[in-house]
Amino acid sequence: MPELVKAETDERDALLAFLDAQRGGLRRAVRGLTDEQAAAHPSASAMALGGLVKHAARCESNWIQVILMGRPEPAGRRTTEADWQGQFQLLPGETLAGVLAELEAVGRETRAAVATLPDLDVAVALPEAPWFPQDGKRSARWILLHLIEEQARHAGHADLIRESLDGAVAFDLLAQEQAAR
Repeated sequence: MPELVKAETDERDALLAFLDAQRGGLRRAVRGLTDEQAAAHPSASAMALGGLVKHAARCESNWIQVILMGRPEPAGRRTTEADWQGQFQLLPGETLAGVLAELEAVGRETRAAVATLPDLDVAVALPEAPWFPQDGKRSARWILLHLIEEQARHAGHADLIRESLDGAVAFDLLAQEQAAR
């Protein structure tokens, strides 16, 4: 459950505000959990809450830093299917605090990167992958909309997993966060 997004000043600001709100939904879904709870699988799904946060951070970073900004992919990221599947788990040595810090840093990096664009019509080539059209291109606007969709999907997954874990629901977690401000 995202907060009501504040009024924006322009399209770029609005897209970034909605992306921030969806990241907030993920962050709230893990509010107050231990590393053990964040690594748990309380449902038939193989996804863990901490893993969803990690995946969301890395997905956003890949779209913004690698695809949109043309920077090299960080070493050791998603080299095999097993590595990709590991994004949905908290692996040994990873902590909830660590993946939350990564998500927060990615949000700052996204804002900074998007601020450098002359406009949202900037188009970039999609990388070679079986799921992308050959010679495909997408605009910065499309990428931001896709990331809002991606973060919202995973925030919804996280809401269900959290409720399965301990009964906490998004409205209560939002109220707790607002009360703590």
